[in-house]
Amino acid sequence: MKTAGVFRALLALVVVFTFSSAASAQSRTWVSGVGDDVNPCSRTAPCKTFAGAISKTAAGGIINVLDAGAYGVLTITKAITVQADENFAGVLSTGTNGFVVNAGASDNVVIRGVSIEGGGSGFNGIRFLAGLSLTVENTVINRVAQSGISFEPSGNSQLYVKNVVIRNSNFGIGAGILIQPTATGTAQAMLDNVTVERNTAGLQVAARSSVTVVNSSFLRNSGDGVRAASTAGGVTAAVINLANSTVSFNGVAGVRSDGAGATVRLSGNSIMSNAGTGILAVNSGSIPSFGNNTNVGNNPEGAPTGLVQPQQ
Repeated sequence: MKTAGVFRALLALVVVFTFSSAASAQSRTWVSGVGDDVNPCSRTAPCKTFAGAISKTAAGGIINVLDAGAYGVLTITKAITVQADENFAGVLSTGTNGFVVNAGASDNVVIRGVSIEGGGSGFNGIRFLAGLSLTVENTVINRVAQSGISFEPSGNSQLYVKNVVIRNSNFGIGAGILIQPTATGTAQAMLDNVTVERNTAGLQVAARSSVTVVNSSFLRNSGDGVRAASTAGGVTAAVINLANSTVSFNGVAGVRSDGAGATVRLSGNSIMSNAGTGILAVNSGSIPSFGNNTNVGNNPEGAPTGLVQPQQ
């Protein structure tokens, strides 16, 4: 009888603990500059850091920023949204990555409204390793030592970048935006209203990637402004569709296609005043143009490898 009583008591404790754990994972949590990570991360009792809030946020939930503050680096292993639409949300990433995304194959991750400061020694502003998709909006990444956004999917993943500025990392070893799938991973990316300025390279795209860029600027990078590189086509191709964008004052080529599997399609762009060739195809790379680009003031200008007739 005593054994049965002890068993029932233990069972009750397990049930209470299970329900308490489930209740602690909320669909919406909050952080504040004056919060505390021992809090439940509710609006009236917010946490102090993103790392403190994520364990109390359910998969698919949202971490909201209540007021201006520094909220720390974060590793993301599940579907989550981190958003600071109206308040300054700083992430100081000296000596580490700002955000690391290593989520499940069906997980969507959104990072919105944050300011990532690498201080010259931070690794990547945002590094993506796995997940279904990453969306980065209304974000500034400054002075990282590797890449502003390093998109390295091991599976089939999508990247969406809108209203983002990446700058002042021209002492680094990566690019403003590096898209480079690993193993048999593939990348599809859409960049809209992105400014990549004063980095080692602007946009760099490797094999098994298809990227569309519109209304964006690649300026004063010490290497190439925009570069696609792949030795073979088909599923291992590197493709960039570049439209209505500006590529200027870069230290080497404005636009480069390197390798038989590399293609950069051009429509309505301004490619001007780059220290190297404006439009450069090497190692059988392809740069077809719709014939409506401005290519002037480069050293030398270079030229597309062919013209594409616009559809009527």
